[in-house]
Amino acid sequence: MSAVATRRAWAELLRLPALFTVPGDALAGAAATGLRPNHRTLLAIGSSLCLYEAGMALNDWADRAEDAVERPERPLPSGRIAPPAALTAATALTAAGLALASRAGRPSLAVAGALAGTVWAYDLALKHTPAGPAAMATARGLDLLLGATATAGPDHDPRSRATAAAPSAAALAAHTLAVTVVSRREAQGGSSTAPLAALATTAALTRLVGAGTTRRPSVGGGGDVDDGGFGWRRRGRSAPGESASRGSASRGSAPRGSASGLAHESGPALRTATPESGPAPRTATPDTAHRALRGALALAYAGAAARPLFHAALNPSPPLTQRAVGGGIRAMIPLQAALAARTGAPVTALLTAALAPAARRFARKVSVT
Repeated sequence: MSAVATRRAWAELLRLPALFTVPGDALAGAAATGLRPNHRTLLAIGSSLCLYEAGMALNDWADRAEDAVERPERPLPSGRIAPPAALTAATALTAAGLALASRAGRPSLAVAGALAGTVWAYDLALKHTPAGPAAMATARGLDLLLGATATAGPDHDPRSRATAAAPSAAALAAHTLAVTVVSRREAQGGSSTAPLAALATTAALTRLVGAGTTRRPSVGGGGDVDDGGFGWRRRGRSAPGESASRGSASRGSAPRGSASGLAHESGPALRTATPESGPAPRTATPDTAHRALRGALALAYAGAAARPLFHAALNPSPPLTQRAVGGGIRAMIPLQAALAARTGAPVTALLTAALAPAARRFARKVSVT
């Protein structure tokens, strides 16, 4: 087999276009902590990419007998890649992922270890059981938490940061659960129940990430929040002399979600409501921009996921079901971006959303399912 054919086979085995859906997990996790992405976030992204690809290789190794009947064109049953090579790649990628996570700190290594264990358990034992979709959803949620704990590092309490990221992890896990349930019938088709349930999940998540006010993290400690270029920055502690004027409720470290933890970098200081000053003036520009961005990303998520799911619900044939699964995988990017925007990190949200065009382009060459 030629070198080009070999590279093509490995690209198919590892589902390379699906890699574009991975960095957003760590970025959304970092955004949920209220901290800016840093070098440890990059380590988490590298770890996630390795563990994701390990799961892809291990998945095809574990399913090689089944694929020989249902999908004989895949790299292993077609003989383009030997099964031992796929298993070796899965092992090496898992080790690399854990090594990268360890560089971000022990809490990150613990989360990465749980993620790797979930991936191997899913591929080798749980995939064809009722627990399979839940295991896949758990893996995706853990991947987001890996970004949160890595970004926090030793300077912040990883447990509190992971707690702050839990709602975003739960939302991503819910989407993953719905798509995984649909994927269990992608080779046979024949049921509209799973696509309809996934449509309901998509609608609920679209409402969750697109409606309401921006949910800014409220964990304590220092560190600046991603201001997204809108001029807002949250401070972990009050400026000297401020606590006395605010009373005992604001002494020491100001709550991250409170008005006392906010400052405007380019313009008048943010006024808080006091008996002397009256109600605080409305500062609509940043909130309006955040809401517009959040709404646009929520609609992008709904459009990417809902349309192929609707077609699969009308006609649950294998091709349309596979297309729905592929759409659900690619829809993770706008969902991750919307989650980042919802936690007050618009720049991170835009960077994540920028991965979507590349994912669509490469998916035309190599299938993500």
